[in-house]
Formats: sequence, C-alpha cells, structure tokens
Amino acid sequence: MNRFFGIGISVPKNAPRFSRFQNPICAGQFDLGRLNVIKSGMTAVKPRYRSVSSWLKETFGEPVRKISLDAGLGCPNRNAAAGLNGCIFCNPRGSGTGAQAQGLSISEQVNRGVTFLSARSKCRKFIAYFQAFTNTYGTPDHLGRLYDEALRRPEIVALAVGTRPDCVPDAVLDLLADRARSHLVWVEYGLQSIHSRTLNLIRRGHDQNVFLDAVRRTQERGILTAAHLILGLPGESVSDMVQTAEAVAAARVHGVKLHPLYVIRGSELEHMVRSGDYRAMTEEQALEATLAVLEVLPPETVIHRMTSDPHPQELIEPVWMLDKAGVRKRLLRAMEERNLVQGSRFPQS
Repeated sequence: MNRFFGIGISVPKNAPRFSRFQNPICAGQFDLGRLNVIKSGMTAVKPRYRSVSSWLKETFGEPVRKISLDAGLGCPNRNAAAGLNGCIFCNPRGSGTGAQAQGLSISEQVNRGVTFLSARSKCRKFIAYFQAFTNTYGTPDHLGRLYDEALRRPEIVALAVGTRPDCVPDAVLDLLADRARSHLVWVEYGLQSIHSRTLNLIRRGHDQNVFLDAVRRTQERGILTAAHLILGLPGESVSDMVQTAEAVAAARVHGVKLHPLYVIRGSELEHMVRSGDYRAMTEEQALEATLAVLEVLPPETVIHRMTSDPHPQELIEPVWMLDKAGVRKRLLRAMEERNLVQGSRFPQS
C-alpha cells in the first residue's frame, strides 16, 4: 500500500505512463511517451490544458472525430431481479444515442456517422466510440464481432470502449489488445470518485481497488486508459474531488473526462433533489472544482472533457449546463485570468 497525496491506494507498480503502438494506418508508430507529449504541450501561445482534439491531431496528423455507437449491451449494475437499479445519477439510455433500440446495426451507425461528420467537418478519420452502457459486458466472441464490425471501414482509425472497471475480464482485454495491433485503442473506465463512502452512496457497485486493478491490467497490454470523474457528487467537497484526481494521476491513466454532475428525469438523484437532500452545483462552484482538479493532473494527461453535455429533454438541473459553449468559454477565460495551466500543482519528478 502506497500513500499518494494522503490517500491510501494500491498504485500499480511499474505501470507504463504511455505505450507505443504499431499502426499501419498511421504509417508508423504512436510515440506517446512523456517527453514527446510535454514537448508539444502548453506554451504561452497554446492552450492551457492538454485537449483530446489537439492530441488526436498530433497523433494522426489531421483532425479526428468521434462516432458514438450503441451496442445495447446493458449494464451488470442494472438487474431488478438482483435488486440492482444502477447508479443514482444513471441515464435510462446509458448515456447513449438509443440507436440500437431503433434497430440500427453497428455498421449502419458507423456509416451514418461517417457520412454526417464528413459533410459537416470535412473530417477523414474517425473513432468508433462504444458509449452506451457497459461495452465489455458480453462474451468475448460477441464483443469481438461488434468491435470488428465497427472497425471495418478504413476511415475508422481508433476504437474507444466505455465500460466499468468491474467488467473487464482478461479475455476481453486480450481481444482489445489484438485490435490495438492495427488501431489505436483506449478503454474509458467510469470511476467517478475514489472515496468509498461516495461509491457506496451512488450505488456504484465497485471500489477504488477494482478500478486500479483494471487500469493496471489494461496498461500491461499496451492499451490506453481514461477515467471518468464526476464533480459535485453528494457530500463531496472540492478537496474530495481533488483527492480523486490525485489518485487517478498516481495510477497513470492516459486521459480523464470531467463531468460536473447533473440531474435527469427518472433517476434516484431526482428524488434526492425533490426531497431537498441534494442541490446541484452552481456554474461558479463547478468552475472552481474543475480548475482545482486540472491543476493536480499531470501536464501530459489528455483531457477528453471538461463540461457535461446533458440531453435538454431529460435535464432537471442545473440549467446552466445547456450553455455548453458558454461554460467552456468561461472556463478558458478563468484559466487565462488566473494564469492557470494544467499540472501546475502536480509534483514534477
């Protein structure tokens, strides 16, 4: 057991900070080493944080867009017969598009995504992003067929898989490692918080050590990892959120998604709001929490998201999140005004 920033966590020993990939589509190797990323990182004329869009452009030599896919795989934390009703904030659609319920195959979803994004952004390369529910929740054979179907078109240069850390057996990681021989692959793990009291409260169904073990096993196979963190969970202070970020930094994940918590219709969190047991963060509170977390993440950590993106029809509160562009603009302005950069409080070795 190691102590990192005052939290007792089991940090993966000798975990690689990044991996090197052979990818014929990109005509060479992905050199994701610490030195290269920092060399191309923030300067006085560049962004103050390591955005996923800039990282993808550097990696592939041109802009890359993400196609969200819904495979309808469900979630092991949702089983009414076993008394499992999912996390208290959970979206009934599993944060997905609902395309699978409409009868669209993975191929059809990819084709539609390529057509739409090519016309809108003139982009030529894309990521197949399995977003909805738990995208390692199935047999290896079934999952392998889904992943291969998504990677069939030559425009698809990367595979991203959103899942839970308690749902990644070695056999599934092995098949993802096979796909990483020809495509960039990363796995996004929903951690949300490192604190056991919070994980129990939100009914997450796993603890921090399950997450750390999943990250270690994923990294050992040369697969990139990203962690989802929710800011503003019930009962958590900014200090608690910063401690979660510090623990994730210690685990050496490659990327982080920050999600200020919002309340959707039909969730347990909505009942907590109605009863007065929970109040969503104000935009100012969310801004302060986001900046505090960014300061303790390593400069080379890729920030996949800094703001939430709720469906307007489902949102109960806070309504300020519907102004996504404005929220992001105000975040960046605050960083400029305070001369704040990602990693400013991260201990440099």
